Amino acid sequence: MRLGTKAKDKITGFTGVITRVVQYISGGNQALLTPPISTDGKLQDARWFDLQRIKLLEDKPSIVLDNSETPGPDMPAPVR
Repeated sequence: MRLGTKAKDKITGFTGVITRVVQYISGGNQALLTPPISTDGKLQDARWFDLQRIKLLEDKPSIVLDNSETPGPDMPAPVR
């Protein structure tokens, strides 16, 4: 499961882009599918699905972000 890949839940038909994948110690790994904006321009809620329910709709990610210039903090967060 690669981030940015379009996918569909085999049971409900819910479709979206994989924006997160989590792995649990106990198994039951999941992917977060984020749907496109609705026809009236509103954001729709993303949903978590077990990986075995996900069907990939493409071979490679459709969304690839270049975060090389802003990779995030390179030091620990401040402690009070």
